[in-house]
Amino acid sequence: MSEIPRGRSETHDGDTHLLRFTVELPHPPSEVWTAVTTPEGLARWLCAADPLEPRLGGRVVLHRLTSGDTEDPGQVTAWDPESVAEYTVDPTHGRIRFHLEPGPGPGGDGSTVLRFTNELRGPPEHRLDRLAAWHDHFEWLARALDGHPADWRQRTSERWLHLRGLYERDAARWPKWEP
Repeated sequence: MSEIPRGRSETHDGDTHLLRFTVELPHPPSEVWTAVTTPEGLARWLCAADPLEPRLGGRVVLHRLTSGDTEDPGQVTAWDPESVAEYTVDPTHGRIRFHLEPGPGPGGDGSTVLRFTNELRGPPEHRLDRLAAWHDHFEWLARALDGHPADWRQRTSERWLHLRGLYERDAARWPKWEP
């Protein structure tokens, strides 16, 4: 797979999914904060953001760079500078939360633990789609922080399809055992 740990999920009330990723990044929290909370940072690995008002209640509109001019409007629903950024965008994407903590190294100034959650509604297939998509995005985030931002013109769905297959396989029920 990749150095990004597998995401986890749970489902409530049949169609409400909570996705979780914990990603250790060998970059200081200030760099990761910039990557997840500024238009310039987000465009290097996730999407364009215009506007992005960095405050509780601020407007945010995410523009997917791989699918034309798709806009996902929303609001900043949590904002604790250098620690927590949360965006709630259209019903398809739901609540997206980035929580940063200093990494386990000496003093924690050289690395960051990113605790990510995404609460959204949809059928089980949508949950698997989003797990694969976020996993793919976090691989792009790691590369962007290493100085290799996404080249959206070169991006294909091949990696996403591979990840989607792995998440689908992991979600499959074990066959019934019959002696």
